[in-house]
Amino acid sequence: MKTKLFAGALCVGLIFSSLLHASVTIDRTRLIYQQDDREADVRLRNDGPKPVVVQSWLDNGDATQAPADIPVPFVLMPPIARVEAAHGQVLRVVYTGEPLPHDKESVFWLNVLEIPPKEQPAESRNVLQFAIRSRIKLFYRPKGLSGDAADAPSKLTWKIVAQGDGYALEASNPTAYHVSLNRVALQLDSRIIEAGDGMVSPGETQRYALKGVQQAPAAGRVKYSFIDDWGAIRDNGAAELH
Repeated sequence: MKTKLFAGALCVGLIFSSLLHASVTIDRTRLIYQQDDREADVRLRNDGPKPVVVQSWLDNGDATQAPADIPVPFVLMPPIARVEAAHGQVLRVVYTGEPLPHDKESVFWLNVLEIPPKEQPAESRNVLQFAIRSRIKLFYRPKGLSGDAADAPSKLTWKIVAQGDGYALEASNPTAYHVSLNRVALQLDSRIIEAGDGMVSPGETQRYALKGVQQAPAAGRVKYSFIDDWGAIRDNGAAELH
């Protein structure tokens, strides 16, 4: 049933066109599952005028896979629920105990698919209904990791590398924590070159393209902001290039 709902939701057409607006909201932008937690909860709320069906599942980073085909070491309850207008629903995530790395965080994604009720014949003229999917990150955090998640963004090291016909900023993350960057930019004197955003995984590197830069700068400073455990955007100031 989960797979059928997911496949049906990916079909775009019902009739014509309407405004695309999500009625169901999630109470956070990321979920931290500590190893000693028995479960982790997420709250949904339907702020729309009508009841909706919500399908929820976890994936390991591939947003195109059907829920039944994704192996994840968690159980999510309930996978399908009807949420009345102006009411909420709690989703519970439980770790099954399958082996995960003990020396660094693991990341998964929580998907929430809102399926609107079918319009009545009198209401369905010139209307296209969409099933709207939201995704937030789920971080599994083993106990005893070295360092602190709050300090991980400041531990990133930066350098400029050749990429294709141009250049990019490369961030290296020596910590055991994921760092979600909301903004990356290179400051060259009074000039600011925006380079995008994206997550840097533990022990890995991530590149951010410098559009329009055809020659490697001799000097510069990296300006970046990150998203903390509570979903707040924090400015990390500027970092030197190495």
